[in-house]
Amino acid sequence: MSEYTENRKNIIQSLSEICNTEGETVTSQHSKIPPVVKKLVDSWKNEEHFNHISPVALPSDGAIAAIIEKARSILFPGYFTKVKLHQSNLEYFIGQETTDLYEMLVEQISMAIRHNCRRNELPCTNCDELSHRIAFTFIERLPEVTALLTADIHATLAGDPATKSPDEVIFCYPGLLATSVFRLAHELFMLEVPIIPRIMTEYAHGQTGIDIHPGATIGPGLFIDHGTGVVIGETTIIGKGVRLYQGVTLGALSLPRDAGEKLYKQKRHPTIEDNVIIYSNTTVLGGDTIIGEGSVIGGNIWLTESVAPGTKVLLKKPELIYAGSQKDTPGKMG
Repeated sequence: MSEYTENRKNIIQSLSEICNTEGETVTSQHSKIPPVVKKLVDSWKNEEHFNHISPVALPSDGAIAAIIEKARSILFPGYFTKVKLHQSNLEYFIGQETTDLYEMLVEQISMAIRHNCRRNELPCTNCDELSHRIAFTFIERLPEVTALLTADIHATLAGDPATKSPDEVIFCYPGLLATSVFRLAHELFMLEVPIIPRIMTEYAHGQTGIDIHPGATIGPGLFIDHGTGVVIGETTIIGKGVRLYQGVTLGALSLPRDAGEKLYKQKRHPTIEDNVIIYSNTTVLGGDTIIGEGSVIGGNIWLTESVAPGTKVLLKKPELIYAGSQKDTPGKMG
């Protein structure tokens, strides 16, 4: 045996003695985990705790995200695909994508209906047949959704001098992404599909910071500029050609603790008529509040009452206080 081989053997033997991973070390806490697991399992037997231990599967948030991306590849052909599209393969591509979307929808809608029926002890609705009908009705609505989104893109191009390219709007603008997902989710919401519409709009909320409830009613030509922090409540009604800036809230007035049951389906959020502009960080609250057609609502305003058509609502210019070198030359940098 060579000196090299002998040294290598001695080193390996020494390491194995030092780094013995076969047995449990004195610092290991493995043995303490089973009692914690037992407590967790016991806690889920308590009806006050939330869990989903059931043979009925819930819809998958990952699958819903895939549905959104599949739908966007259909609504904006050539933008979100790896396939080069031209007239000779466009119909085949759209046909394949739409068929895939239909099958994905059927699976998730069926899960949502079955889970909803089981959780609420509802009579059987023949969820498989119903899910096929709903999925096809949704597919039938895609041309109308495309027309609405086309109007939204035109409104963005007309209202934002920072871009002249529809490609930039489609790829980059969070407002269009949030609006696109909302318009898809709204169709499923109107078809009374449980939970999936909310999963869709919360996905967009996470991606963009724009929170639009799928139950809201929004006309064509919506332009959400910048968008972060925009909130649009469930019973909001928005007309045509409306422009919203970042931080706008279209919400409900203060609600009682049991509002979920008492005010379900009641009008709780404002109505924004056609061609209204609402600037950043403005809050408009209340189901009876109507912002009249063509009105302009300035930034940082709190509104709980209606505004007549064509009105401008602005704050008085605040008083600025300059300290130090600024006090003798207001408005100028020191």
